[in-house]
Amino acid sequence: QVQLVESGGGLVQAGGSLRLSCAASGRIFSSYAMGWFRQAPGKEREFVAAISWSGGNTYYADSVKGRFTISRDNAKNTVYLQMNSLKPEDTAVYYCAAASVSLRLRVGDAYDYWGQGTQVTVSA
Repeated sequence: QVQLVESGGGLVQAGGSLRLSCAASGRIFSSYAMGWFRQAPGKEREFVAAISWSGGNTYYADSVKGRFTISRDNAKNTVYLQMNSLKPEDTAVYYCAAASVSLRLRVGDAYDYWGQGTQVTVSA
């Protein structure tokens, strides 16, 4: 079992930055690939970014590439999402997730555990 707790969300103006954190507890964090997803009101959940268990491979949605950076610190059991140049369309609840198998990391069904989410609101 893995418990995931997101933090760092909030209200920011367009062009600003936020850093989300996801703290994991339970089973060995370093053995899981980690991902970030988001869901805006009235929309389906969408993939944002993912990182392999070692941190050596990262993946991004086209909509955030060049603006967001995913990273992890296995010593701290934490994964981060640095979000720069935020846009109003980035407004959503952001979820982190853990996958025991590093396949299809852009797909939500690949993940075994999910956090409760943190709200990010970007004002125009």
